[in-house]
Amino acid sequence: MKKVAILIENFFDEKELIYPYFRLKEAGYEVHLVGSDKDKAYVGKSTFTEKSTHSSKEVKAKDYDAVVIPGGYSPDHMRRNEDTLNFVREMDKQGKPIAAICHGPWMMASCCNLKGKRLTGFFSIKDDIVNAGAEYVDAEVVVDGNLITSRNPNDLPAFLKAIIEKIG
Repeated sequence: MKKVAILIENFFDEKELIYPYFRLKEAGYEVHLVGSDKDKAYVGKSTFTEKSTHSSKEVKAKDYDAVVIPGGYSPDHMRRNEDTLNFVREMDKQGKPIAAICHGPWMMASCCNLKGKRLTGFFSIKDDIVNAGAEYVDAEVVVDGNLITSRNPNDLPAFLKAIIEKIG
């Protein structure tokens, strides 16, 4: 069974975490919620809580087939944790799918090589994407190599379709 990590930190966007979680499980993948700490209850933007199943310190890229980075303001917290950065950095080095939505590309800008890549994200982080060396594209989903990005919760159906196609 293929395994997918979904990153979680405080201030996650509930739709961008829950929809991928259940859609990926429905597609037959084993899905782990990976936060800075294991078994911690993280609080979303609307005070909805969800508990991590694994810590970023204990997970290894070699054990996963893809990683999903939900938006909200959680990516700003994710990129403060060196273990989380290293996990995503190693996923990128191994060419495994990294899918980020909304503010998720903030995390990519901190640990992935984005030079010459095409990405999208929430319009307010366009400058961050461009400053990281990527071309910003305003589209519901952009796939460039192993990177999959979308703009907001309205793009979730196209985002998940692209993730599932990429993982296989």
